[in-house]
Amino acid sequence: MDTVSVYSASMKKDIKTVVIKPAGYKKGGQGWPVVYLLHGYGGSYNNWISKVPAIASYAGLHQIIIVCPDGENSWYINSPVNNSSQFEAFVSQELVNYIDKNYSTLAGNKHRAIAGLSMGGHGALMLGIRHKDVFGAAGSMSGALDLTPIVNKYDISKLIGDTIQFKWRDYSVLHLADSISTKGIKLIFDCGVNDFLLQGSRDLHAKLNQQKVPHDYIERPGAHNWPYWSNAIAYQLLFFRKFFDEANPGGPAR
Repeated sequence: MDTVSVYSASMKKDIKTVVIKPAGYKKGGQGWPVVYLLHGYGGSYNNWISKVPAIASYAGLHQIIIVCPDGENSWYINSPVNNSSQFEAFVSQELVNYIDKNYSTLAGNKHRAIAGLSMGGHGALMLGIRHKDVFGAAGSMSGALDLTPIVNKYDISKLIGDTIQFKWRDYSVLHLADSISTKGIKLIFDCGVNDFLLQGSRDLHAKLNQQKVPHDYIERPGAHNWPYWSNAIAYQLLFFRKFFDEANPGGPAR
């Protein structure tokens, strides 16, 4: 496991990132698929490894590299009013380029997935859909998938400035996702039945069903907390492993 500082040219600062390598990893050896894993509001780059220590073993189990960047409270968008908060560019371009340059990865969207919890669930689906050339699969756990009820909360208004001029709905997954925008990307999202964000996931599920968009959707017992996410991440990573295998049927045996 590495903790690295990745320089962001768009924000002119270093961003702390945890990189979890699978057992058997050797730099310069075979390439590995990569899962980018995002934290929630109020979290940081080390949340996943500190709250879910088993995630290190999941990298070995699924033979993947897991990358956990710091996203601050950015909602993973490029803020039009704050030059130091350009996290759409950072995650989808700068970070991916850094990981491909410095680690033995399999480049290309068939070998990359992105997932996250809460704010990071929003970020993962939003970035996955907006950057299908970079990510081939995306997942959300307890995601804030409808920004409408919370656009004036959780620092969002500070990031987007004038809500009339900034087309924030283009970043709300519920508004963004449809049969056209989701074509070519595999989606999975889940939420606990006692989670305050459950309705957004249900609404997205209904919309995608209505438009006949293939996706995996799961509701299970749980709330908006780490016990739920510790369980959910195992299913998300299994989904991504299947995606990597199906997208690369002639790839190396795992």
